[in-house]
Order: sequence, then C-alpha cells, then structure tokens
Amino acid sequence: MEIKLLAEKDLTQDLQEQLSKLYLQLNSELKQLSLEEILYDEEYIDIAACFDDDKLVGIAMMVNYKVVSGHKGMIEDVIVSENYRGQGIGRKLMEVLLQQAKKRKLDDVLLFSGHHRTAAISLYKSLGFTLKNSGLYIKKLD
Repeated sequence: MEIKLLAEKDLTQDLQEQLSKLYLQLNSELKQLSLEEILYDEEYIDIAACFDDDKLVGIAMMVNYKVVSGHKGMIEDVIVSENYRGQGIGRKLMEVLLQQAKKRKLDDVLLFSGHHRTAAISLYKSLGFTLKNSGLYIKKLD
C-alpha cells in the first residue's frame, strides 16, 4: 500500500470515480465537488490518499487558512474503505496531514467528528487531539 499527497497532476477520471464511490461510505447524501475543483489552488488544501495498487482505499483532507488567531488546518472527510478498516490506514493518513501541518507551520489543527464515530474518536485522541469545549453551529446556504 502507498500513501501520498495528491496534486493536480495526479487527477484522472478513474481517480474521481473511485473517490465518488468511496465518499458514499461516509455519507450517501453528501454533495461532492470534483477533485479538480478542490485542487485548483493547492496552497490551501492537502489531500492524503492511500492506494492498494491503483485502487483508492482511503483519503483525508486538510484545508489550510489564516485568521487573526493564527494559521489553522481543518481536517475533513477522513474515509477508509470498509474492506480496509482496522489496518492502520486512517492513522497513516492523519500522520501525513499532521506532518504537512508542521511543514506549513500551522498553529492549530482542528476537526469535527460525530459522537457515534467511536473508532475515529479513539484514533484522534491517540494522535493528541482533545475535545474543545465549544459548539458547532451550521447554516446551510442554497
């Protein structure tokens, strides 16, 4: 298995199709953007992907931004294919993103996780993430 950071040069129609299928395991109602659109400005996003030969089996993304309180990274969409879970792939994907965060000299890396995702939460805690005492609010825009 190989884990690597994706770049615009890696994009193919086959990879896009594999990603679309993988995302259905996270949320079948999720509206998906194309990788081409996501990687348009590579400076602001890191995408770690795990491949078993040419098959995409895991992915994790980190958006990078700056605000008054510092340089931040927000991890989103960590997904490992159901057939590959329990093999440490999620940890390796997260470690690649955390290495990128250090390279980019980010001050904080944040993520949100549903309370029901106990395995994911255990992974995040083992990597040093702590629960922040705050609430997440969302307003959907059409």
